[in-house]
Amino acid sequence: MDAVKDALEELPHRIADEVERAGITVGLAESLTCGNLTGALGKGGNSGEWLSGGIVAYQTEIKQAVLGVGEGPVVSARCAEEMAAGAAKLFNSDLAISTTGAGGPGPLEGQPAGTVFIGWSLFGEAGSARYSFDREPAEVLEKTEAAALRKLYELAQKA
Repeated sequence: MDAVKDALEELPHRIADEVERAGITVGLAESLTCGNLTGALGKGGNSGEWLSGGIVAYQTEIKQAVLGVGEGPVVSARCAEEMAAGAAKLFNSDLAISTTGAGGPGPLEGQPAGTVFIGWSLFGEAGSARYSFDREPAEVLEKTEAAALRKLYELAQKA
């Protein structure tokens, strides 16, 4: 099994163990990943205890109205951080993760296809990371999901 498939299968269970150990809750704000992260985390043990909720917000207007994203490009680190902070607030979560990007096949907001931003909020402290995945849209989506799960696991270990 390759690293992406392994992450998608194994990390939800590891994340569940870590968040239960830490006694924290998790929320998600997804654009690029279409709700797939929320679905993956639902496979983790006792998810009803620690998974507060997830939102799929594709349209910029929804990101702004529901998650508090400011004006400007949504394929950006700033947007990813604001989405995560908005999800943490919306779901009253200790830890939140978000995904936004240009999945392809073409560029979006001046960013080349495969440009992805993963944002997070852990106890109110926001951050983000930029990724560049050079593949077809379906592969960009899978790689984004795997990267977000890895980041979520890393943050849960720190909590």
